[in-house]
Amino acid sequence: MPDAADRIHAAVPRLAACQTRGELGEAIAEELKRYSLFDLQVIGGGMKKEVDPLPEPYRSRARPYFEEQLFGAYHRAMKAYRSGSFRGMDEAIPDRERFERFVALVPDGCLKKEPETDFGLGGALNTLFYYLVTGYAMFVEGGPGHPVGTPFPGGFAVERRGKRYLCPIRDKEEDVPFSICNVCPAEQMEGV
Repeated sequence: MPDAADRIHAAVPRLAACQTRGELGEAIAEELKRYSLFDLQVIGGGMKKEVDPLPEPYRSRARPYFEEQLFGAYHRAMKAYRSGSFRGMDEAIPDRERFERFVALVPDGCLKKEPETDFGLGGALNTLFYYLVTGYAMFVEGGPGHPVGTPFPGGFAVERRGKRYLCPIRDKEEDVPFSICNVCPAEQMEGV
């Protein structure tokens, strides 16, 4: 059985080779289907452990969006995979340069042993899950990494205005090298 590093180093070039949204959706879903129910429970427990210390009322407002970010995207990807929806998605992956930056950050984001690389999910493969579902949301669905409505401290939230996504923290994560914010299609919200 391959270890986490082998699995990650096999998955990343496969994702990078994808040219269309459908190819990428299928590749992501094939990686996601390798996670067992137990793995998903561990990831959910890690998320809970990260969210529980947040102060109220922020914790109660944010929790459903963090759950949606991980498990909503997971379920949408698996549903599309099982229904064959990816076969009809022959449009090129949007913003190839941004996609390539995303794929390049995944190996170190999963495998480096630094505080900002684990996201509290409990290990390299669980961090890979995080990148897979956010990559799905951004590059297959064309949305932001954090779901629309995700609240952030200060009373601001991710918004959609027409075809644009606005985020209150988009440009504030530049110092965190493995943050999805650095490759997210959302724009920085003005005045925040």
